[in-house]
Amino acid sequence: MSKKYQRLVLERKGAVLTIKLSSPEKRNAVDAFMHEELPQALREAAMDKTIGAIVLTGDPAGRAFCAGGDLDWIKVLSNGDGDSYSKVLREGVEVLRALIDARQPVISMINGAAMGLGATLGLFADVSFMDENAKIADSHVSVGVAAGDGGAIIWPLLIGPNRAKEYLMTGDPLTGKQAAEIGLVNYAVPAAELEAKTYAFAERMANGPRLGIEMTKRSVNLYLRMILNQVIDASLGLEGLTFRTANHEEAVRAFKAKEKPNFKND
Repeated sequence: MSKKYQRLVLERKGAVLTIKLSSPEKRNAVDAFMHEELPQALREAAMDKTIGAIVLTGDPAGRAFCAGGDLDWIKVLSNGDGDSYSKVLREGVEVLRALIDARQPVISMINGAAMGLGATLGLFADVSFMDENAKIADSHVSVGVAAGDGGAIIWPLLIGPNRAKEYLMTGDPLTGKQAAEIGLVNYAVPAAELEAKTYAFAERMANGPRLGIEMTKRSVNLYLRMILNQVIDASLGLEGLTFRTANHEEAVRAFKAKEKPNFKND
């Protein structure tokens, strides 16, 4: 891996590459830099034949896996023009496709809160390991916007449409233990065991029959890619519409003031 990233920390151990989402002062929230860099890093890793597995996790200094989209960045998007948002739309599609299309198995190690876009990133991995006490939620509705960046695709595939709609429309969080019980994540383990369990699986993938594993991933993901292509442009567009609503502005104001939002639906 040759490129230097501003919001990602890349670490290599043997055939396993770790990509850490790193914006510690904002609980590893996604900003413009991370949004652009993550698909680049995944594509670069996919081209490296010496990498057999990828672990996606949050920088421990951020005390979260990923807190979702950086609200300051989202505010800029909300007030920006169509050209600015079109770039975000392209990158939003690219990051999900990069996760799906990477040759190697991508294993998410959800080592803290995974909210909104953070939840989407963790769940689009091929296999997910999660701290049993950490929280996961698609919290888009909590800030008055549609769950358009991939949650509307992956949650129904993992837990069924009606249960997914419940969590997507409420934004209610689940613990890792609860998420594993309903099949949202593969494994929920005590925090002290999370790293060992995740890397044991990553090593198994990296040292297994790589072509067989790669082609199996590709076969399963043919269906996921088809759903992604059908839904993602429209869902991101719908999310973009809700960024420009009064309820979104009120949600952001209330969040920063640590108050309950007063939504108006006139």
